[in-house]
Amino acid sequence: MSYQVVKFGGSNLRDIDGIKKVIQAVKNYNQPLIIVVSAFYGMTNRLINAVEKSAAGKMDIARFTRDIRNQKWLLIQQIIKDKDNLLLDQYCIEFEKRLERLKENLTAVTHLNEVPPEIYDEVLSFGERLSSLTLFYILTYFGVDCCEALPEDIGLFTDGEYKNASVDFERTEIHLRKALSVHKTYIIPGFYGISPDGCTTLLGRGGSDYSAAAIAACLNAQSLDLWKDVEGFLSADPEIVSGTVNVNELTYGEASELSYFGSQILHPRTTEPLAKANIPIRIMDIHQSCEGIRPFTIIHKEEKITSNVVKSVAYSDHFGLLKLSGSGVGIKPGILAKSAVALDDAGINIQSVITSQTAINILLAKKELSKAKNIILQKDIHGISDIGIDSNISVIAAVGQGLVSKAGIAGRIFSAVARKGINIKIICFGASNVAMYFIVDKNNRNETVKEIHDEFFSGEVCCDACV
Repeated sequence: MSYQVVKFGGSNLRDIDGIKKVIQAVKNYNQPLIIVVSAFYGMTNRLINAVEKSAAGKMDIARFTRDIRNQKWLLIQQIIKDKDNLLLDQYCIEFEKRLERLKENLTAVTHLNEVPPEIYDEVLSFGERLSSLTLFYILTYFGVDCCEALPEDIGLFTDGEYKNASVDFERTEIHLRKALSVHKTYIIPGFYGISPDGCTTLLGRGGSDYSAAAIAACLNAQSLDLWKDVEGFLSADPEIVSGTVNVNELTYGEASELSYFGSQILHPRTTEPLAKANIPIRIMDIHQSCEGIRPFTIIHKEEKITSNVVKSVAYSDHFGLLKLSGSGVGIKPGILAKSAVALDDAGINIQSVITSQTAINILLAKKELSKAKNIILQKDIHGISDIGIDSNISVIAAVGQGLVSKAGIAGRIFSAVARKGINIKIICFGASNVAMYFIVDKNNRNETVKEIHDEFFSGEVCCDACV
């Protein structure tokens, strides 16, 4: 059986209008689908707030669950019009069961005055559990032959790490192929899987894309279609740059780099399982679902150097620098190793390291800077004379096949920035075959992105022409 995996995000499920577009998109395929869904728009943030307040004893759990019930009940009643329809009664019964489980978990957190990781992951998974249930009843009402398939029932197994688990592909593939063998549409909640001992484990924030990619890889799907509320990848953030153009094609590596450096189109880990299986990712715009199956960006393995070489300019404000200084600190054996081990033991992920003879600059998530500084201070590593942090930075990335191999591209980038008198703090070039990045003060971010974009895209109408 040939599978087609389709994923709808939370922004697609924002309101009645969005859900109608989802229904249209599903019908466009005219075949059974594997549908992966995110939580309804804003629900994950509400659940995070609820679990934190419950631990502090400040949560009105009954009111919280009542508000969720009323919101979903109002929504589904506007879609399933027939008040005598048994579907509404069935939906209400199943919805209440899940809401009761959510209430039990939040109550447990209140009694414990803390949030155990297994309960945290369980609570946050309810955003997806409720959206998959709701979409199942809506699609059933509109005549789609479908069923809901929960990760715990179909065997979507993970390595068991809480909050940021990885899919156990070898084990999952065997179970998925058996569980999804009937030729019909399945609706699967994304964002979570099941640990070896049966506990709910999240796949990282925004992990529904990764869920869908893992399922597509295990089933050797035709493609993974991601329905977003934008027209695929663009040459820059349209809120900063006017005249952006659509990026019609990307390699897995290019898409991964753009996602890592701030693009909100897909989760950075989405390409990981699909690249190995050579399964294309197609980005669709939900606002144009009435036009049928129309990919705006296709992500695949075929390498293509465009006439511009640079395909997109991305940025991220979520990083900060931990700066370790000292005479010869960058070349003395053991300093970087000891620092890295100390941060790793504390669960802090190092994003990148740039060294010189007198300094080690470690790129971290901005929210972990202060914690990281304190850890290194406590270690009192010989050779480090000063420890500083810089949170007022933006990481700018230029992405495109040929960036490293084609002469003159780096020069054009830095010349464009220099013309505006913008100081570049740190440069990293050559670590990736398809990306280069550098760091500027955050207040120079917008102008930096504009200047680079103008250098490579001024007057362009498309960006898929080859040289």
